[in-house]
Amino acid sequence: MQDGDDPYTVSLADLSPAQWLEEMQEIGDACGFFEPLGRHHNAAFVEKGDTLLVSFESLPAIQTLSSDARPIGFDLAQANDWSCLTVIANRDTWFRAAEVYGFFDQMTDDGFFDDFDKVIFFGAGPCGYAACAFSVAAPGATVIALEPQATLDPRVTEWDDRFTDMRRTDFTDRYGFAPDMLEAASDAYVIYDPSDRLGAMHAALFQRTGVSRFRARHLGGGMQMNLAQMGVLGRLVTSAAKGTLNSSTFAKLYRARRTHATYCKKLFAVLETEDRHSLAEAVCAYIVDQFGAPRYRRKLKAYRQDVTQDGPSDPGNEP
Repeated sequence: MQDGDDPYTVSLADLSPAQWLEEMQEIGDACGFFEPLGRHHNAAFVEKGDTLLVSFESLPAIQTLSSDARPIGFDLAQANDWSCLTVIANRDTWFRAAEVYGFFDQMTDDGFFDDFDKVIFFGAGPCGYAACAFSVAAPGATVIALEPQATLDPRVTEWDDRFTDMRRTDFTDRYGFAPDMLEAASDAYVIYDPSDRLGAMHAALFQRTGVSRFRARHLGGGMQMNLAQMGVLGRLVTSAAKGTLNSSTFAKLYRARRTHATYCKKLFAVLETEDRHSLAEAVCAYIVDQFGAPRYRRKLKAYRQDVTQDGPSDPGNEP
């Protein structure tokens, strides 16, 4: 990072994990602070405006999803001239580490969060769990969590077999059960995919006073990336920060899915699996018209040939 560079726009691409962390340390040292939190976590703070975004992220996801290998928190903060505290895990740890607990304890004891007019916690998946769990350190915060887990304690979520390697990790001690940690939040927003059965079961555990849940069907498993590609993620977080995010606002923002190829292709796959031929053909035709997609052009041709040969589909199959 050079003197005068905006820390939020510095490219961190094409760096090894060790080099990436060195660059983040330079940014933190120049613009706020950088603090290692044990072997697997680090925290970087960039001081700018009177609103603080606390973003939980994993280094592999950052380097995979961002062309400049920047934390998504940097992009969200830069668009609003916010300060940003990015807590980074070297892998998916759900941030269950004594050093992380101690860091947030210290931030609370020092009155760090009290220096800001507004504090927003953000994360997705395991990082969404952390955003909810650690928000208790800043009473009155706003929380935005995309497809978060509530806990991985097998006594509560033994039905979730996706993360069996985490079952020996303690989710019962401090900052443990994420839904309970939202009691001090002013507002909390949980966005989940109802067609993702396990994710929806976690989301159901967040049903409590002060928590708004929004359904983003067919975007599970990569929701953060898809919402960003749709141009919706920044507006979603900004709306939550302003206190204007509600069912109507979310529905308007989520209309952008109609021009998002990934969503349309997932929708087509579901309709095809369910043998809803007329609707599948209509969605396939839309994909071809909007995105080209030679594979779908071939599928559309096959659908239309089937109709020509067999006649129109049975109206009883229609939704």
